[in-house]
Amino acid sequence: MTERLYYADAYLTDFEATVLERGEDRVYLERSAFYPTSGGQAFDLGTLRALGAEGNASARVVDVIDEGERVAHVLEPGAAASFSSGERVRGQIDWARRFDHMQQHSGQHLLSAVFQRELGFSTLSVHFGAEVSTLDLDVGALSAEQLQRVEERANAAVFENHEVSAQIEATADGLRKPSARQGALRVVTIASLDRSACGGTHVARTGEIGPILFRKLDRVRKATRVEFVCGARATRRARADYAVIAKLGGLLGTSVDSLAEVVSSRLAELKLQGADLRATRERLDVYRAAELYGAARTEAGAAGLAVALERSAEGSLQDVRGLAQRYIEQPRAVLLALVERPAAILLAASEDTGVDAGAVLKGALAAAGGRGGGTARVAQGTVSDVAALSEVLGAVRARLGATP
Repeated sequence: MTERLYYADAYLTDFEATVLERGEDRVYLERSAFYPTSGGQAFDLGTLRALGAEGNASARVVDVIDEGERVAHVLEPGAAASFSSGERVRGQIDWARRFDHMQQHSGQHLLSAVFQRELGFSTLSVHFGAEVSTLDLDVGALSAEQLQRVEERANAAVFENHEVSAQIEATADGLRKPSARQGALRVVTIASLDRSACGGTHVARTGEIGPILFRKLDRVRKATRVEFVCGARATRRARADYAVIAKLGGLLGTSVDSLAEVVSSRLAELKLQGADLRATRERLDVYRAAELYGAARTEAGAAGLAVALERSAEGSLQDVRGLAQRYIEQPRAVLLALVERPAAILLAASEDTGVDAGAVLKGALAAAGGRGGGTARVAQGTVSDVAALSEVLGAVRARLGATP
């Protein structure tokens, strides 16, 4: 059995213990301050070093696993063989990682309590991530005003510096969330704010949680997921956010305070310009379709199909779909549009041609290892390269030549 020192003192980062057993990649100690993954909180990292006149082994602890009665300390590859049963070792916890976890976990308790007290929303589940953490709340949606209210109240509780304590209670009453476990429970209490059954590591006072910052909201089934960061994570995230905003302000030649207004104005301008561009493109498509059709009609003669080819070195087929629609408004009209980079082809045919554009192009693409399809009027697809594009073009032209 492993005596779990972190239960009594979450701030303990240096301890001595005896090796009880050694596995292929792990060691078991009679006492340990290393926290194993449990209750959503991630494991501690750190080192183990042999003590004594002959002891010189040292290894990184890369994982800590709760195995019920004992805790397994997984060491870096090949390191476990350097330790022996009965040997005394010294363990050192990675304090920066431990304290970060303490801030996030204590912050979660505080946030869950405030959501419950202020809005009546219970916490359904929690996830602690390496960069951000989340709460799933039993509510379908949260307003910006509600979120701000909780954030402000939680940060106020941080500044009030409430005591945070943990103790084993034979009968745990007044818990924010009833526990399914029977018997004695370890209860973490934030004075005057919260009581929760929890086996994790926590700060001693809420002031150590540091700033609490909400990030975003997501709808998860019938619940709402709230992303948050606490302490050093919050300041890093706020700094990174500000750096992005300041850079955008610089690109737009405005201050951070005026950025929203300037962006809104620029978006309105772009929307108007986009509408003008679409109208201009539509007029150009009409003229270009007439030009292509006139030339194709002359070559086709009275009875043939007016087959036109529009080719560009690079771009998107989306740019020629309007042209295709205008072109096939003419009688017995077929348009082939090619883009070389990336290699793509579009086939459009007016209804009176008898050409099923989707069927014709799909067959030609399949033979060349390409993909695509569409309707009887307009179809498009892609191939691997220009050589395959030429192959598809040849196959389509041959098929059109056989079509009355």
